[in-house]
Amino acid sequence: MKFSANLGFLWADRPLPDAIRAAGAAGFDAVECHWPYDTPAHAVSAALQDTGLLMLGLNTRRGDVLAGENGLAALAGREAEAKRAIDEAIAYATATGTRNIHVMAGIASGGAAQTCFVGNLRYACDQAAAHGITILIEPLNHYDAPGYFLNTTTQALAIIETVAKANLKLMFDCYHVQLMEGDLTHRLQRLLPHIGHIQFASVPERGPPDRGEVNFSHVFEVIAALGWQAPLGAEYKPSGATETTLGWLNSMRGGAP
Repeated sequence: MKFSANLGFLWADRPLPDAIRAAGAAGFDAVECHWPYDTPAHAVSAALQDTGLLMLGLNTRRGDVLAGENGLAALAGREAEAKRAIDEAIAYATATGTRNIHVMAGIASGGAAQTCFVGNLRYACDQAAAHGITILIEPLNHYDAPGYFLNTTTQALAIIETVAKANLKLMFDCYHVQLMEGDLTHRLQRLLPHIGHIQFASVPERGPPDRGEVNFSHVFEVIAALGWQAPLGAEYKPSGATETTLGWLNSMRGGAP
C-alpha cells in the first residue's frame, strides 16, 4: 500500500517546499496539499524534483475565509469568481504536475446552488481535460463543515452523473464518510469506478489511523483487494510534531501493493 502526506495538516508548521522534503524523508510515496497559492509554483516543483514525489492534489480557493466561506463553486451569483479560482488551480496544477483538483462547493443549499455547482464543474472539467487533470468533489461532514453543500456520497454520485464528464471523480475521504454514512468497505466497493482519490483519518478525533472506531488495517486490505494502486491520502491532524505520529506508516503497508 502506498501513502500520500496531506501537507495541509502534516508538517503544516513548515513552508510547503520544506514540508514536501520532510514527507519524502519520512517515507511517503506522494504528497497533496490544500491551498498552495502563496508559495511560488517553481519552489514546489523544485522540492518535488528533489524528492521524486508527485503532488496528487490541491484545492480551489475557499473565498473569504474570514467571513466563513468554504468554497465558491455552488454559490449562485459568484460564478465569475468561482471560474477564476478554477483557472488559478488549473494553472498551478499544470505548473507543478499535480494530477487532481478538488473544486470546493461552499456553504449553500437548494436548487440554485445545485445548478451553479453543476455548471461550474462542467467548466472545470472542460478546462482541466486539456491538461490531463481530474476534477474531484468531496462530501464533507456537517460537524466540521456545517452548511457545506455536499455532504454524502449519494449526493456526490448524483452530481457526477448529472455533470457527465469523464474527468469528474469522487474524493472518498473515509473520515467524512464514516461520520455521515458509515459502511465504509461496502461503499468503497460500490463506488470504486467513480473514485479519483481516497483519504483517511481516525474517527472521531481525526488523528492517525492507528486509533479510533475504524479498523483501518482492514479498510486498507479491502482497498488493496479491490485493485487500488494510487497512494492513499493521510489527511489527519497530528497532536504534536508530525514525526511522532507516524508509527502506523510502515506497519500498515504490509500485505498490499
